[in-house]
Amino acid sequence: MKVPVVDIGACTLCMGCVEVCPEVFQQNDAGFIEVIELEAYPETEVNEAIKYCPEDCIDWEERDT
Repeated sequence: MKVPVVDIGACTLCMGCVEVCPEVFQQNDAGFIEVIELEAYPETEVNEAIKYCPEDCIDWEERDT
């Protein structure tokens, strides 16, 4: 299964991913962007977040289910 991941070390908290795809990305209580655990991720919306990330810190990762 493809899962979006965020490199929090590179993330500048611009919140673009949250604005573009709030069903997948959120800011957690510690102040970092995190990926919400879902059964499946909307590829089109996540790809938009990837496209607009100024730090290029969002990517897809293949995981075994």
